[in-house]
Amino acid sequence: MPSIRYGRLALAIAVSTLMLAACTKKAEESTTATATTTTKTSATTSGAPAADNVATADGTTFASFTGNAVNGEAVFMQCRACHDLVQNRIGPPLHGVVGHKVGAVPGFPYSDAAKNSGIVWTPEKLFQYLEKPQRVIPGTRMTFAGISDPQKRADVIAYLKAN
Repeated sequence: MPSIRYGRLALAIAVSTLMLAACTKKAEESTTATATTTTKTSATTSGAPAADNVATADGTTFASFTGNAVNGEAVFMQCRACHDLVQNRIGPPLHGVVGHKVGAVPGFPYSDAAKNSGIVWTPEKLFQYLEKPQRVIPGTRMTFAGISDPQKRADVIAYLKAN
């Protein structure tokens, strides 16, 4: 049934395009809001938290949540618009990302901001980053606005740790 297959492909492309457009708009709004907010945690000269600082904007901590990898897989669906676990797409592959340095996937064209961030993706740093990526790495090309729900952030981290 080629027409059903192509219909599903067209639907998947349309959904991905809409998700990317929504993420881009939210990222622009988030970046504007972040630019007007001051942070009381240690920061680099760019205003970003230091590489070893894991304080979130909403005050939550990764240790306060127990991630669920099954729920995290569902949350990861929104990440799939740009990321795969094993191959480069718009964003780098995320298999084994926990514990690795930012900008270390061979062959992926990272922004200078990401390559020079000095960040290692600990669960705590991912928790902070997934809240507001532009806050943590200003100048990153990732236009995703973030995941405001801390439980969903913990869940997606549990999924990434399992994969």
